[in-house]
Amino acid sequence: MIPQSGGMKQYQEEKDMKEKLLTTKNVVLMGMFGALAGVLMLFEFPLPFLAPSFYGLDVSEVPVLIGTFAMGPVAGVIMEVVKILVKLVLKPTSTGFVGEFANLVISCAMVVPAGIIYKVSHTRKGAMTSLVVGTVLMAAVGVAANALVMLPFYSNFMPLDTIIAAGAAINPAICNVWTFVFLAVAPFNLVKGFIVSLITALIYKRVSIIIHAVR
Repeated sequence: MIPQSGGMKQYQEEKDMKEKLLTTKNVVLMGMFGALAGVLMLFEFPLPFLAPSFYGLDVSEVPVLIGTFAMGPVAGVIMEVVKILVKLVLKPTSTGFVGEFANLVISCAMVVPAGIIYKVSHTRKGAMTSLVVGTVLMAAVGVAANALVMLPFYSNFMPLDTIIAAGAAINPAICNVWTFVFLAVAPFNLVKGFIVSLITALIYKRVSIIIHAVR
């Protein structure tokens, strides 16, 4: 049912936005960027000076951010879902899907705000601001997700004291779950966000020229 009077304009705007997002070109691009991100998830490396080696850094958010800047935050969420699905096809879950769900939430915490800010302020300054805000929010959500979900879950396979001890070996100030997430997980995600943001900033304009040239 189509809304009446004042709601008509909003309905039409939402309809136009949906139709614009779901063009053949955008669907193909979302699939390509999401699939590339899924492959990149498989290539990760530790930052042993910041967090225990079971935390691996990957740059899978780079293609998602590029696609988000080009197509908007909703496209970013879709690409994140595609990324997780592709990763699961290539490498089945070892965490009962808990790890993949946490990755989805933490990644969206960066991608969605970044996409919204860049959509409102479509400038170089807007892009830089969006990446900084996205990085900070990803780190904040990462702290909560690890403290409340990931670490309690992994404690079923590895004693929590052992996990904390691994963090304390890097930073002696780590003595419990909350110091672990603030002194190991948060810095890890901030560094990851910085690396992802730097790569995105360096290549986005070049890639966007190709994206917009495709009909």
